[in-house]
Amino acid sequence: MTQNENNLVFVPLGGTGEIGMNCNLYGYGAGNRRDWIMVDLGVTFGRHTEPGIELITADTGFIEAEKGRLHALLLTHGHEDHIGAVAHLWPRLKCPVYATAFTAELVRGKLAEAGLLEAVPLHIVDPQQSLELGPFHIDYIGLTHSIAEPNALAVRCGGARVLHTGDWKIDPDPVIGKVTEHERLKAFGDEGVDAIVCDSTNVLSEGRSGSEADVATALNKVVAESTGRVVVTTFASNIARLSSIAKAAADNGRHICLAGRGMHRIYNAARATGYLADFPAPVEEEDAAYLPPDKLVILCTGSQGEYRAALGRMAHGHHPHLVLEAGDRVVFSSKMIPGNETEILALQNQLAKINVEIITPYNNDLHVSGHPNRDELVDMYGWVRPRAAVPVHGEHRHLIAHAALAAELGVPEPLRVHNGDMVQLYPGPAQVLETVPSGRLYLDGEIFTQSDALAVRERRKLSHNGVVFVSIPLDGANRLCGRVEVQMRGIPEHDGDMDLVNWALDAAERALPSSGKVTPARAEEEVGQFIRRELGKRWGKKPMVVVSFVHV
Repeated sequence: MTQNENNLVFVPLGGTGEIGMNCNLYGYGAGNRRDWIMVDLGVTFGRHTEPGIELITADTGFIEAEKGRLHALLLTHGHEDHIGAVAHLWPRLKCPVYATAFTAELVRGKLAEAGLLEAVPLHIVDPQQSLELGPFHIDYIGLTHSIAEPNALAVRCGGARVLHTGDWKIDPDPVIGKVTEHERLKAFGDEGVDAIVCDSTNVLSEGRSGSEADVATALNKVVAESTGRVVVTTFASNIARLSSIAKAAADNGRHICLAGRGMHRIYNAARATGYLADFPAPVEEEDAAYLPPDKLVILCTGSQGEYRAALGRMAHGHHPHLVLEAGDRVVFSSKMIPGNETEILALQNQLAKINVEIITPYNNDLHVSGHPNRDELVDMYGWVRPRAAVPVHGEHRHLIAHAALAAELGVPEPLRVHNGDMVQLYPGPAQVLETVPSGRLYLDGEIFTQSDALAVRERRKLSHNGVVFVSIPLDGANRLCGRVEVQMRGIPEHDGDMDLVNWALDAAERALPSSGKVTPARAEEEVGQFIRRELGKRWGKKPMVVVSFVHV
């Protein structure tokens, strides 16, 4: 193609090579002058390797530089890894936001908390009507997933046709919402699809992911066979699961109690948008405490082992109203997300310690995934019949396997791409043109910072190795004029009979010049080196050293 010929490009800024933090761009134009739309803007969550960091988002600096040319942010569905960064990053983007009613209700709550509700142009999408956004013509196509109103986006632009699936599965009986609109997918495929940008999460799993109707049957059976309290923990966003749990409670003469802020937030959003109309009136937590154990089902957050979530507080006896006792059952109606194994197993051990029976979703139907297994991917490719396949929403092992499956299915141009790749989808062969700036932003308290910022690196070092504070008194001529003082934080004070504070103090004094005349910059460096080396010998770790000079 020539420099002046329009092309359609795809740029993932997050969610490709990882699960979470989804952020994708489509651009259409010639050369460096393109019109853009963004699809999804999610978060991932900090782990122990990022101390003090709770939320992580994609770095949107690349598209921020295209001010005025970003026509819209389009949201495929309401999971945190697709909408969680909207309120945080919208002030940097300042574009209209489009979502279906349920997703918009969840976003509205986040915008209200951030004080942005009146500022953000949030448009509710009617899935039966097309959107015209600059050169982009967009149709929402209904799918099934583990949340209400998941949608694929059929993108038409110039002569290009692209299907962006978002998260999906094929559920023949989804409990909440409609089945997959496969006829619309087939019709789009009939137009000649240049590329599919597709969910890869379960590509390594054979067969099909299963139906929410099967989960409903399994949950009802568990509740019917229980004699004590039944606590069910699941992802709050799965309102089909919430409906099934409430029905299981009602069918077995039990009251339902919602526990956890996230559970109440999703329940209220669902009710506000016409879902869960048959959900029985929940009892308040304070009242649930007085119900006989065999008359109560508690539906709560905490399935991933979060210590401060409702289940974690009940397990440790910290919940202000709800208690667990021997004879109660806790049902984990959720998958173990990779990376959360330690926290989940610790929670389950705590439950076992208080003699609560634990039921996990293995070798039963107590949970089904919201993502497509291989047979469902085969169906999707059969309907859409794309020229190129761009796997996203998966770790690198998933992307490789997905590209290989697409090749097996006869897709001429399967690609493997990474965050930051600018991929030409049309015209001509799909290919990576260049790499644009991408990365991660850490929400550090209320401040966004780069993932490699000095403060983040120093905190990580502090969390592993502690810190030594050295105070050196100097007179007006920079001569030592008093006693050097050492304080340590996050470091053992003793090693047997050895006082490590005195050990560090001795190292600091030996690093100072014997003449008593101190050059602060040089002394700061040498004191730090001496203390790190000496504590490294004795303790096995090299701490951060902070040297300050006190003029007296």
